[in-house]
Amino acid sequence: MTLKALEHKLKNDGYETVTVHDGKQAIEELNTRKDIDLLLTDLHMPLISGLELISHVRNEMKSNMPVVMLTRVGLEDTVLHAFELGADDYITKPFSPEELSLRIKRLLLKSRS
Repeated sequence: MTLKALEHKLKNDGYETVTVHDGKQAIEELNTRKDIDLLLTDLHMPLISGLELISHVRNEMKSNMPVVMLTRVGLEDTVLHAFELGADDYITKPFSPEELSLRIKRLLLKSRS
């Protein structure tokens, strides 16, 4: 449900989206598509976690694309670990779609400058 709502909001904001249902599919998309400008990931995904996905983007791909972690887990250790791995932002569910939209816009502007 959250995935569909996010996809709808981002498309309304003018963004092209690519959605996947597990971490393995995410890595496949990231490895084959070169037009992805930002990654939104959940912490808990089937097959490969969001933390493993951040590590892949930073260490295997050597990419500086903005990465935003969306999750229900607000434990300080998890938040710190995500930032240590290279997350650019960490948003705890539930969150405001408008806030997410502003954070994405800010990260994309920053990454393009």
